Amino acid sequence: MNDIADNCMDAGGRATQGAAAEVESRLEQRPAVTELIPHTGDMVLLERIIDYDEQGLTAELVVRGDGLFGDDQTVPAWAGIEYMAQAIAAYVGVKAKQANEPIRMGFLLGTRRYNSNVAAFKVGATLTIRVNKIMQDDGLGVFECRILGEGVDVAANLNVYRPPLNNA
Repeated sequence: MNDIADNCMDAGGRATQGAAAEVESRLEQRPAVTELIPHTGDMVLLERIIDYDEQGLTAELVVRGDGLFGDDQTVPAWAGIEYMAQAIAAYVGVKAKQANEPIRMGFLLGTRRYNSNVAAFKVGATLTIRVNKIMQDDGLGVFECRILGEGVDVAANLNVYRPPLNNA
């Protein structure tokens, strides 16, 4: 079950009053990935936004075998950095939409402590990416990121930069 639905369940796993309406309302409010990030075409790697809040965002993707980063069997685990960066871009995109600002380009400055329990992701595997803001100030941001899937556990901190609106 996803985060949206989990928030509408009591301790016994039963739906709370009004839960169905709340889930439906929040699901309708989830924007499409393409509305949130400056990427287009094959470079859009995330498939859907699962949930977001003030501190972060959760997204999902199915590993593609189109040769963009790997082959028809696997994608190297280092491509997870791009999955994480796009999830951060989607989070920043949500915040921009809430502030009625345009979706803008940002930059990945670096990655710290990239730890993966796999060397590659299997094509067709479903991965969930969660990014949590640690710090964001004057266009600089640090995010704690996690990729989870069947047999997959990847963690890293990403440093990002988004220029001021007047310089975009």
